[in-house]
Amino acid sequence: MSKLTLIGGITAAGQKLNITISGNKISELTIDTPVAGNEILDITGSLIIPGLVDLHTHLREPGKEDAENVESGSRAAVKGGYTAISAMPNTDPVADTAGVVEQVFSLGKAAGLCDVFPIGAVTQGQRGGQLAEILAMAQSAAKVRMFSDDGHCVFDPLVMRRALEYVKMFDGVIAQHAQDPRLTIDAQMNEGEISAKLGLKGWPAVAEEAIIARDILLTDHVQSRLHICHVTTAGGVELIRWAKSRGINVTAEVTPHHLLLTDDLAESYDPIYKVNPPLRNVRDVEALREGLADGTIDIVATDHAPHPTESKECEWQAASFGMIGLETALSVVVKTMISSKLMNWNDLVDRMAIAPARIGGYAEQGKEFALGNFANITVVNPNKTWIVNKDASMSKSRNTPFHGLELPGVITDVFFNGARVLQDEKVIGKI
Repeated sequence: MSKLTLIGGITAAGQKLNITISGNKISELTIDTPVAGNEILDITGSLIIPGLVDLHTHLREPGKEDAENVESGSRAAVKGGYTAISAMPNTDPVADTAGVVEQVFSLGKAAGLCDVFPIGAVTQGQRGGQLAEILAMAQSAAKVRMFSDDGHCVFDPLVMRRALEYVKMFDGVIAQHAQDPRLTIDAQMNEGEISAKLGLKGWPAVAEEAIIARDILLTDHVQSRLHICHVTTAGGVELIRWAKSRGINVTAEVTPHHLLLTDDLAESYDPIYKVNPPLRNVRDVEALREGLADGTIDIVATDHAPHPTESKECEWQAASFGMIGLETALSVVVKTMISSKLMNWNDLVDRMAIAPARIGGYAEQGKEFALGNFANITVVNPNKTWIVNKDASMSKSRNTPFHGLELPGVITDVFFNGARVLQDEKVIGKI
């Protein structure tokens, strides 16, 4: 069996380390000259970190392949340094049965670029009424452990309680899109001075915070597991901080775009900045950064939301909500959290690899480098920058809000289960 040794790399903790890959696993870890005869890849000056893990990805397949499919989404993930992504259930048909989640799981295996873990719907058709086939999805080949109605809040408190109780039997988790639908009818952007100035229907922070508060209390009552998707408000961060201080089993995520962008961008009326939940104000952004830094917010998740061109290049009110983000996520986090000295690279590895894998139950992902572990490795040059070009995206869609922005950190190589799927910044194909 041939062996490949990565030499000259530096870990997130700042230690020099040579990693040898045999087959799909790590077979040697040294600081000395590698064994003669091994193939050598010199990555001197680069960081070596565990492959990134995303708990919130929209792959659109089956049914919406004009925007994205599993293979194109996987290519975007690899380009962004990810070795595992989680496919949200808002497909057509909805991923609310064992059959659909197994189809998505199989498509991920066929693409062969990274792990694709389906997230099952909480309710049938994501309509908020009857529970979906939760146990059947958990017992399927996909072994689903995370369930979400994605962009649809599980608004009925009784349905939410039953879902939280149901997933306890296999240590599952309910991932909630916290949005009170009655408070956000026809909402177009964050409610505040700018929405009033622009004459766009506002989306108040309380619509998010009320659901977060309710679900924290429900989770405590039934002693289950809750994950809050894409937190955006300062008040939401404080509620989660309070819940953790009480020992309630709640985790939370923030997106890269909510760490960087603010609602004043809506003044351009460019629908590229229209997203669900909306971009908030500077105070909220500062609170999100602080919450991520101190661990109140557990992870960064992309909420990668591809759309066909015609859904974004139109007037604001008619445009779809959402932004793509797999390829830019790491660099945006470097810009907002590391360059600002709010976090270090060890923190980034925890928030973007270790903690997401732990929450999702992905046993072979998000692991520190150790002998016998699967070789899921991302190589980053922290000293280089790059300019985002939407036309060079691996995604089928082009709706990035970061087009033309110079960002720090260039991902040069990715190894998925020992196979080099990104080489010299180019996706080179499946295993």
